Amino acid sequence: MNSSAVLPLGFRAAAVACGIKKDPNKLDLSLIVSDRAAAAAGVFTQNRVAAAPVQVSRSRVPSNGVRAIVANSGNANACTGEGGLADARRMTELVAAHLGCSPDAVLVCSTGIIGERLPIAKIELGIQKAAKEIVAGSETLELAARGIMTTDTVAKTSVRSAELNDRLIRLAGIAKGAAMIGPNMATMLSFVMTDACVHSESLQPMLKAAVNQSFNRISVEGHTSTNDTVLVLANGAAGGSALSGVALAQFAGLLRDVCTELAQAIVRDAEGANHFVTIDVEGLRTDAEAHRVAKAIAESPLVKTAIYGGDPNWGRFVSAAGYAGVEFAERDLSLWLNGLLLYDHGVPVPFDAADTSDRLRKEKETHLRLQFTLGTARCQFWTCDLTEEYIKLNADYHT
Repeated sequence: MNSSAVLPLGFRAAAVACGIKKDPNKLDLSLIVSDRAAAAAGVFTQNRVAAAPVQVSRSRVPSNGVRAIVANSGNANACTGEGGLADARRMTELVAAHLGCSPDAVLVCSTGIIGERLPIAKIELGIQKAAKEIVAGSETLELAARGIMTTDTVAKTSVRSAELNDRLIRLAGIAKGAAMIGPNMATMLSFVMTDACVHSESLQPMLKAAVNQSFNRISVEGHTSTNDTVLVLANGAAGGSALSGVALAQFAGLLRDVCTELAQAIVRDAEGANHFVTIDVEGLRTDAEAHRVAKAIAESPLVKTAIYGGDPNWGRFVSAAGYAGVEFAERDLSLWLNGLLLYDHGVPVPFDAADTSDRLRKEKETHLRLQFTLGTARCQFWTCDLTEEYIKLNADYHT
């Protein structure tokens, strides 16, 4: 989180409590507005059960005429049929009325409990309140991040800036998510705003590439949700012509950096987690193979519980790689845990198990490195351990 984050030029944001959550004082609705029409791109859940707001927003991007994002927390508006779609569209209509724009220029997101209709009367009042409060300033980015939190314990923000084409351009992003996190994306929302001039035709493939290198490389428990949404708005308020060439490539790097920081923040805030785990898979034939191995290890309950328990059980790590669906021989693989070689070209390496276990238990940053001998492709993936607290939180989440 960056508590000093400032919104890019031409953007305003607000967050209010409108009574969706059980605690009436908790923020549960965020509104982000661009003062001018913005290019917009989006990447959404791959779950075939897609929430109403996903269906609505997905039909409206890419676009060069988006003015706002409205998002609520505490209710996912998922599995709610035609009534849920009507509620999602109603949210955009209410915002559009305040902005004097078309409802199609407003994107909508929801997160929270599945299978319950939105309290649309409360949301209508909330949108009215947010529209009055919306201002530009240093605090509104974090407030907007807090308005979309569910089981998150911290607001997640990320900012970047750079001189491109002799103009200072800014990016600011927010995200929420702490569980039901499993590529391709999960119960997470992320919104990135920039005052750079980038057309949607460039923005959409750029966002997809950034998501594939960030949000699609994290997992808490591998559960793909119904509501995942990543949106980016570029309003061009920094001035100048549309970015192209080297400047556009530099902007793509900044967008990827924002998405990566937010993705890692989600894993660091994972429900009940004690360890942040980085998995580096190297030396395979294709990026897809490296991703497949990394994902299999990241989502293995036995791997995650071993890390939580401080058990350097390299057999769990190696066997997870073995069932990932990638062809290799045991001699093709070596494994390091926090820099210590445990498995060398298919042969176990003697090590001090007690000392390694003690360090694994105490060090909250865990690094697994798997080196294959089959090529040059690699993948970095982030996950966490699995604790009793995670089970308790999710066993009691709805009831």
